[in-house]
Amino acid sequence: MIPLEDALEKILNTVPVLGFENKPILSALGQVLAEDVVAQFDIPPHDNSAMDGFAVRACDTYSAAQQSPIYLKVIGEVAAGHTTSIRIKAGTTVRIMTGAPLPAGADAVVRFENTDETERKKQNKPLDIIGILEPATAQLNVRLKGEDIRAGQTVLTKGTLLLPAGIGILASLGNENATVIRRPVVSVLSTGDELCPAGKPLASGQIYDSNSYTIAANIARYGGIARIIGIGRDTLASLQEKIRLGLDSDMLITSGGVSKGDYDIVKDVLAQMGNISFWTVRMKPGKPIAFGTLKGANGREIPHLGLPGNPVSSMITFEQFARPAILKMRGISRHIRPVISAAIDQEIINDDARRIFVRVHVSRTEDGWKASVTGPQGSGILTSMTGANGLAIVPEDWPLARPGDILKVQLLDDTEEAL
Repeated sequence: MIPLEDALEKILNTVPVLGFENKPILSALGQVLAEDVVAQFDIPPHDNSAMDGFAVRACDTYSAAQQSPIYLKVIGEVAAGHTTSIRIKAGTTVRIMTGAPLPAGADAVVRFENTDETERKKQNKPLDIIGILEPATAQLNVRLKGEDIRAGQTVLTKGTLLLPAGIGILASLGNENATVIRRPVVSVLSTGDELCPAGKPLASGQIYDSNSYTIAANIARYGGIARIIGIGRDTLASLQEKIRLGLDSDMLITSGGVSKGDYDIVKDVLAQMGNISFWTVRMKPGKPIAFGTLKGANGREIPHLGLPGNPVSSMITFEQFARPAILKMRGISRHIRPVISAAIDQEIINDDARRIFVRVHVSRTEDGWKASVTGPQGSGILTSMTGANGLAIVPEDWPLARPGDILKVQLLDDTEEAL
């Protein structure tokens, strides 16, 4: 058995960052930029109004007040998406809409609420004159040219994860497409004669294959493209045939067949078709886990991760090893889950010096974080995962965790705010 950190290091040192692709920006959401994005023009491209109101020279309004308005002559109107050749001179103003370019000579915008326009309309007074009720200062309610982005500025750097704001920036610069690191295609293979595909009638002694679906769902959740390639039976020929189906993908994940049983032959097949780096890790659940590479087409090496067959073991080992590997292939270097300290509510016995991952639901109380065990912790009890938002960690050198002991908890939700 090797420590978890050593196993993860071997995996991350083997899996590559993938190549790039050019695709429509909306389709690139959640992918990583493969090149810098440099602005070719200013945003905003011109000084413009931040309010519906009147464009003015601020100096014309300094003495304005509710009881003694400053009256200006309205010499035009400009809407968003349009320009005007009108120039604001002393004693004049232009009615302006939000986003419209500021007319020459103006340096401020007085919003409608600070004029007598509404009263004039009620009293059917002419609107070619407007009263300013409050003084304006230079640049009041004005968005300045280039205040967001300057021409020549690197606005998004290579390695940036594209989130909605980044997509918006690309669009604001007129980009239809983006060059991004492509998503990994990960093939998924469950193994074992006992497995039956979903939708088929169960034969005596069989169970439905759930691992293919939890693994594929996790692949999709963390940004990969999952491809379920079926069920490999407990024969060399069946396993070899199925594994070959995954050799054109970026990674193959299998479940089952990596422990010490007579029929656990996945690791034997892997040794024939590639190499095995390790196949046991000092953790619980999840001790029997294999990692290595397979020989793909054109001499390409395909990383292979062999997860345990028990459903919970499969999910927890995916979290510790497959998730970081997928993130690295996507070009994301940060893969550490948020960790908090919480008081465990039950006794946890560690009788074989392995790192134990306890399924818990963490919640915030007046006394701090509390970690409630989500039920029986057998590696086949998949329902214990449905209520878990964290994994409480009992270290290898802790023979016993007592109720009230403070443990580190690896959060399974993306942020603490989700708790």
